[in-house]
Amino acid sequence: MAQAVLETSLPGLPLPRRGKVRDVYDLGDRVLLVATDRISAFDAVLSPGIPDKGKILTGLSNFWFRRFAGVVPNHLLETDAARFPDALARHRDLLSGRAVLARKCRVVPFECVARGYLAGSGWKDYRKTGAICGHRLPAGLLEADRLPEPIFTPATKAETGHDENVSFDAMARGAGDALAGRLRDLTLALYRGAAAYAEERGILLADTKFEFGLNEAGEVVWIDEALTPDSSRFWPKDTWKSGGSPPSYDKQFVRDFLEGTGWNKTPPAPVLPPDVVAGTRARYVEAFEKLTGAPFAA
Repeated sequence: MAQAVLETSLPGLPLPRRGKVRDVYDLGDRVLLVATDRISAFDAVLSPGIPDKGKILTGLSNFWFRRFAGVVPNHLLETDAARFPDALARHRDLLSGRAVLARKCRVVPFECVARGYLAGSGWKDYRKTGAICGHRLPAGLLEADRLPEPIFTPATKAETGHDENVSFDAMARGAGDALAGRLRDLTLALYRGAAAYAEERGILLADTKFEFGLNEAGEVVWIDEALTPDSSRFWPKDTWKSGGSPPSYDKQFVRDFLEGTGWNKTPPAPVLPPDVVAGTRARYVEAFEKLTGAPFAA
């Protein structure tokens, strides 16, 4: 197993802006997005990282961006490191498979979340109020139940900590009625298309979040990442049942380990043991291969 890439530093380029997973290099008229192997849980970046995770996220995102290119434009300019500008040639081995060149966009400051099942923060909200972000739901639903129809539940974007669920009306006040309506419709269309495709391959897409930006002409562009285990709740169809939290393709091994240690969720976090790292990597690889229909090449 390859060693995890926890951060990048590319001589000759400006220092990157580091998110939880991606290092973002400003190249003037475009950006270089590099997905590292960092993994976070409970708002803490963990050690030692998950080898190849960044390549899996990048490959999956590129797959989905291309699959739905006819639905909404995306930010991709180049995905093959061999065709990156000459200034990046000496970094090709590091960037290959885990980096893309993307167009710059003005980011819409809302996460666009679609939910088809009752899980996560949606389940918590439903238990308290019987609704999620203003969507009144039938009484008596259980955790992990399929919803009567997918719903759009936007959230405010947070640089650190948790995003906060908001109503569609709150989003419309912040982004404008027309843009909010367009993003709601796009989010639900993408969710329905991806959920149907994934279910055919034995995976349920419980919920997912999208990010959008606006290009210089004011047109909507799909940005960031697309339908990965980091941005989505994927469940194996054959083990799903309602009334609890089904096994998932994301950070379940990591969260279960951390919860079992008694950690108080204040950094620093416990170091991930080898079996948790290996198990998490295997789940990411499995999701990639089932969804893309192609073997993962590290």
